[in-house]
Amino acid sequence: MSKSRFPLIGIFGGTFDPIHYGHLRIAEEIVDAVNLQKMYFVPAGIPRLRRAPVVLPQHRAEIVRLAIQNNPTFILDEREIYRDGISSSIDSVREFKQEFGEEISLCFVVGIDAFIKLEEWNCWKELFNLCHFIISARPGYVFHSINELLPKELQKECSQRWISSADSLRNVTSGLIFIGSTTMLDISATNIRAQIAAGRSIRYLVPDMAVNYISENKLYL
Repeated sequence: MSKSRFPLIGIFGGTFDPIHYGHLRIAEEIVDAVNLQKMYFVPAGIPRLRRAPVVLPQHRAEIVRLAIQNNPTFILDEREIYRDGISSSIDSVREFKQEFGEEISLCFVVGIDAFIKLEEWNCWKELFNLCHFIISARPGYVFHSINELLPKELQKECSQRWISSADSLRNVTSGLIFIGSTTMLDISATNIRAQIAAGRSIRYLVPDMAVNYISENKLYL
């Protein structure tokens, strides 16, 4: 089977409350490192495993749209903000798989902190049958060091899935784990919200168009 048979599509989920340059830089570097055709940004509606976002999902989605509008590889996907009930990654990945079929490889982008807690996700083992995982990590991380951080059951599930070359993601449509060494900018949505509430500027933490939208709509005050 040719390694180039399956094009790669990225899925980048999160509350994005709000999205900032830390998110965007990670996405940009992973697109380049893995040669993704597209990166879909999927703002969560009502997340199950973390505190509810501060602003309405429609506002967060619009901030994402403005932040990524000049990058043709980045696409806003609003399926979770309009889905009834709690957001669940497995539902979205199932839908993506149904829409794209077996002709592509889905790559779910996730940070180390979230991947370590994968066992808490709904139907987490099924995800390996639907997509690959790309772990966003600081430079220097290898699968040996990350594997040691995982709970035993997750460690066992992942033991034969680690790959060192992104090219391997094209060989099959799901089930592999690749570590993407990314620049982890010291920017957090929590800090951005605090800066806004204190009346301080968030310029250069968030793209200008998104900054203007937040200001015009008096969000996070």
